[in-house]
Amino acid sequence: MTTDVLTPEQRHLNMTRIRSQDTKPELTVRRVLHASGLRYRLQVRDLPGKPDLVFPRYRAVLFVHGCFWHMHGCPLFKWPKSREEFWRTKLGRNAERDAEVETRLLETNWRVLTVWECALKGKGRISETELASRVRVWLEGSEPTGTVAGTYASGG
Repeated sequence: MTTDVLTPEQRHLNMTRIRSQDTKPELTVRRVLHASGLRYRLQVRDLPGKPDLVFPRYRAVLFVHGCFWHMHGCPLFKWPKSREEFWRTKLGRNAERDAEVETRLLETNWRVLTVWECALKGKGRISETELASRVRVWLEGSEPTGTVAGTYASGG
């Protein structure tokens, strides 16, 4: 087992600075979609999972997921080497919650699109034009679910 290089106080400070909304990837997606003419509502609390973006006109929601926090099968996700049991439990619960939220949204006739962080950064990122195009095509289609991921991501 690898020991943490930070003290518990330093680790706590780092963890408290991790945002759950208005993250860099989320702000990028919002900027790109707004510039392409798409309009949305932010973090609608009445919907399961409080989606990052809501497109009422299309009865669709969009989540921007960090590849680490939501265990995406891409090169941006790596299991931590310390406190393995803690992280497996925590990240596993995140994935379970994602599935539960998606099921509840689909049951109430909302469509669900997930944009993965790897689509926005790293060697496999896609262009902003491609991002806007893929989101628009999905919104105007009829698929109940969809994903936008980096070019090297599995299942994206």
